[in-house]
Amino acid sequence: MILNVDLLVSFPDNMFIQVPLALVLLTVIELIYFKLAYLWNIIDNPNARSSHSYITIRGGGIVFLLAFWAWNIQQGWPYVWASLGLLLVGVVSIWDDIRSLPNRVRLTAHISGVLLLMYDTGIMDVLPIGWLILVPVVVIGTLNAYNFMDGINGITGLYSLTMLLTMAWLNEQNPFLDPSFFVWTIAALVVFLFFNFRKRAKCFAGDVGSMGIGFIVLFALSMLILQTGELKYILFVSLYGMDTVLTIIQRLYRKENIFKAHRLHFYQLLVNEHGWQHRVVSVGYALVQLLMNILIIRVLPSDWTFFTQGLVLLLPFTLLYVVFKMRLMRKYA
Repeated sequence: MILNVDLLVSFPDNMFIQVPLALVLLTVIELIYFKLAYLWNIIDNPNARSSHSYITIRGGGIVFLLAFWAWNIQQGWPYVWASLGLLLVGVVSIWDDIRSLPNRVRLTAHISGVLLLMYDTGIMDVLPIGWLILVPVVVIGTLNAYNFMDGINGITGLYSLTMLLTMAWLNEQNPFLDPSFFVWTIAALVVFLFFNFRKRAKCFAGDVGSMGIGFIVLFALSMLILQTGELKYILFVSLYGMDTVLTIIQRLYRKENIFKAHRLHFYQLLVNEHGWQHRVVSVGYALVQLLMNILIIRVLPSDWTFFTQGLVLLLPFTLLYVVFKMRLMRKYA
């Protein structure tokens, strides 16, 4: 859906000008947010689940949402409903960063946002009726996996950067989004990582950042899959999904309450129990997912069924994950 807007921010078409302008603009916005966060006490206090021990600004990932909306304004609001969906997810997330909200409020906003995303990208037009229930559940699960995995410096930013750089390369081969989408979103990640990818982070993404960039990545993935007709690209987020699902299974096996804070994710064991540096673990996650992305693009045949593609890719990585996690758990236990 295209919404003609008479008063648009003028932005040059030349990429060599777009990139620095986007970086400067988003950096200024981020610094303004830091001032407001201190004023409104939007800070992160360490708890039982935390992998840090110092008070830090929360919600620095709001720059992701602003980049997506800036791109939409530049383009004349081609995805106004997806923007509204992102707004719903963002509002409840940043409010939850300030004060906890009831689960029903968050779930209602997430469902509404995902349905708007599906409508605006055209997914609803191509899905069989039976899938209209399953797909929102999977998408909401993926968004929450993004949120669960946001626990150490750099992991959300580098992992998402891997996703968007991979899709930007594919966009050069077979365009499915205007290139300026990647200019804005990648610039936002670079700005955020400048303040987050440090031994002592200046800010954390917060729920608004992790849920927001998860929404944006899924938006781009939806457009890629619709353009190519290849479901295998869903596997671009398989590392996060694998860690989240297997950790839930592990906690159920241990008869733990899966709704309570924990430190059993693979990255948490590496950092908290084995003393690995945050940035080393974050780079490791990004590189493993990059390897998986290369295998998805170059190795998995397009004529295989999605089930076969997923099995061939995930089985060896799952086995490696289980073996190494069992070794990590020896010290934890």
